[in-house]
Amino acid sequence: MAPSLDDKTRAIITACVPALEAHGVDITREMYSRLLADPAISALFNRSHQQNGSQPTALALAVLAYARNINNLGALTGMIERIAEKHVGLNILPEHYPHVGTALLGAIEHVLGDAATPDIMQAWANGYQFLADVLINREKQLYDQTASTPGGWAGWRPFVIRSRVQESPRVLSLYLEPKDGQPVLQHKPGQYLSFNITVPGLGTQRRNYSISSAPSERGYRISVSRAPEGLVSNWLHDNAPEGTELLVSAPAGSFTLGTPAPASTVLLSAGVGLTPFLSMLEAAASGPHGALHYIHGTHNAETEAFGPRLHTLAAQGVVKADVFYTHASPANKAEASSAVQVHEGRITPEWVKANTAEDAVYYICGPEAFMLGMIDGLKAAGVPENRIRHEVFGPATTVEDTLHAA
Repeated sequence: MAPSLDDKTRAIITACVPALEAHGVDITREMYSRLLADPAISALFNRSHQQNGSQPTALALAVLAYARNINNLGALTGMIERIAEKHVGLNILPEHYPHVGTALLGAIEHVLGDAATPDIMQAWANGYQFLADVLINREKQLYDQTASTPGGWAGWRPFVIRSRVQESPRVLSLYLEPKDGQPVLQHKPGQYLSFNITVPGLGTQRRNYSISSAPSERGYRISVSRAPEGLVSNWLHDNAPEGTELLVSAPAGSFTLGTPAPASTVLLSAGVGLTPFLSMLEAAASGPHGALHYIHGTHNAETEAFGPRLHTLAAQGVVKADVFYTHASPANKAEASSAVQVHEGRITPEWVKANTAEDAVYYICGPEAFMLGMIDGLKAAGVPENRIRHEVFGPATTVEDTLHAA
């Protein structure tokens, strides 16, 4: 572990905040261009996040948050934990960190030019090493904890697709069991799996998919939405039949209900954001739980993955459920069972606040625009920030980074 950052280092990093606000994304783009030039390192990253700009933007926001809070690093505990969880899922190791540090420092010097004085470069070298040591130590704890848990493992473990189920025109469920036939770690509902997949002609790709099944020692289910330009999602839909072998890392992520679960929980999703919530509902069907209220948005009944299962769970009293159809027809509404309340139009924060328990804790998952709108709207409606939690598809930073970047 690096020693605590000295006053000079912290003062210089704080002074760099305006430069990061102006040039942060330029620095991280340059950093990734350097990293991705090394095939061994580029394989660690989701290339689609480079193409759409989300990875450089997310990292720029994380670096900016680090600089802004260099004198109060406790404020970054949540962000650091999420990054560590993502790194463990992707099997990031201590030997990868020097490559990132070299690329980051080179990018800072390249973008800032003459403004990157020796003092500034040394301060960022110190700051990077300190943060790297924090992450490396936390990640070691997570690796050790997972490997020592019954059914747990370290690194990549071969799994086999035992069955495929088309849940909707765009969502495909894959039932995965370990190739060695041994038990697996029972995940916490809300966690995800990371995959190391070789797509012919496109090389190694790493992806995260939420687990959509109840905890089991036998295996896991993931439910994958076909993205229009998704390299891996399309490959899984079209070229991964039963019997296909996939390399999988152990369940990771902290987007879970915790113990004990909140007395009143609202699960708020759109699109394929329902997957971690389905795992929570499946677990609740066989065990004690607090009051659960599930609110979901989708185009119509045809695009609603797991619609029949939700109706069954609602009819059994496991969950109170509201589904919003943004492109509904009268027939859609007539076909709905009385166990699930069906609405036409989009979910709004105002409706959510008015129709949920006063003390509810809100779990949000879905497209980023949906989550940003819900988080902003619920806060504006008076919901305390500590009762709003969310999961993020993509780079390992938080939606709050975007909300607080201005």
